[in-house]
Amino acid sequence: MRRSAVVGGWACLVLVAGLLAGCTSEPGSGGTGGQGAPSSATAEVAKPVTIATVPATGASDIAPGEPVSVTASDGRLTEVTLRNPAGEVVPGVLAADGGSWEFTDGLGYGKQYTLTAVAVGADGKPVTSTSTFTTIGKPRRTISVSLNMQEGETVGVGMPLIFTFSSKVTDRQAAERALKVATEPVTEGAFRWTRDDTVIWRPKDYWRPGTKISVDAAIYGKPLGGGAYGLEDRAASVTVGDKVTVVADGGSHQLTVSVNDAEVRTMPISMGKPGHTTPAGTYTVMSEHVGYTMDSGTYGVPADTPGGYRTFVKYAVRLSNSGIFYHSAPWSVGSQGHRNVSHGCINLSNDNAKWLMDLSKKGDLFTVTNSGGQQLEPTDGWSVWQLPWPAWTTPTT
Repeated sequence: MRRSAVVGGWACLVLVAGLLAGCTSEPGSGGTGGQGAPSSATAEVAKPVTIATVPATGASDIAPGEPVSVTASDGRLTEVTLRNPAGEVVPGVLAADGGSWEFTDGLGYGKQYTLTAVAVGADGKPVTSTSTFTTIGKPRRTISVSLNMQEGETVGVGMPLIFTFSSKVTDRQAAERALKVATEPVTEGAFRWTRDDTVIWRPKDYWRPGTKISVDAAIYGKPLGGGAYGLEDRAASVTVGDKVTVVADGGSHQLTVSVNDAEVRTMPISMGKPGHTTPAGTYTVMSEHVGYTMDSGTYGVPADTPGGYRTFVKYAVRLSNSGIFYHSAPWSVGSQGHRNVSHGCINLSNDNAKWLMDLSKKGDLFTVTNSGGQQLEPTDGWSVWQLPWPAWTTPTT
């Protein structure tokens, strides 16, 4: 018993010594008190996911054409469901990284939608968000839009992209936001309003042959000002073909055709006579016609009055809204190459007119020089190249 007591006493002394040694260790000396001490830096805690929706829950009078979107912060979306009042799913697109979801195809008027999003945070915990919003009722006035191109067309290097609305647009910025122009390769360009119902997008320089152009006039359900909303979307994709340029010289009475900057043909012409001189400048081919009646009444001179006419031609290509065409004119073949005798149009023989029309296409460039006429107005037809780029990009009122 005494031995046991002595051993127990030594054990207490050893324990006390150990405690004293621990208390007297210097920081950084390698003593036992420096090892395993808590770090002064606090470990970062994983954050829960945050879900944001547009429109916000409870929102009303939402324009049907505005996008619906969901984004996740500190996590990723795993499922998003948008349902209409009938409970049907309205499909959207979930980003590959789960960071966002979006629907842009257009909703109905005067309907309530339910948006449910499920996401997992950096902390590994799932979160579900449910919201509702209501779209504006059917508007009293809608505006449609038309394009100057057809799906799958091949167009010329001077082709302007023209959007013509069915009535005045009072919110031009909203309209421009709804008009999407995508090109491959990427091409610099800009919008310019020529009238309250017409806006044109043109590149800074002529299009590069082979360029792919996609136009999406996504105006459905978008407010365009004055209480009007877009009626429906319009879209088209076209390709820029060879660079075809024509120069008609009123002094030499000759027309020169080049393809990709290489001259391919020269032919005799006759253009506007004194009093009917052809405006000088760079036109853009607008439309082609096999069988067309040239009518002076279209520019204010009735056919049954002095100087009026109504004449059928076999081949005609429109260059302006004011009535300038290049067309077949067998009656003036004797003057072609020698003198100007037309009412303003560029006269060609039947064969030459057909050859040129078969070669050319919408958007090709046609320049008139030495005609003695006034300068072509940039707003006459598709004559956008009459304006230099600085003037084109100057805001209009």
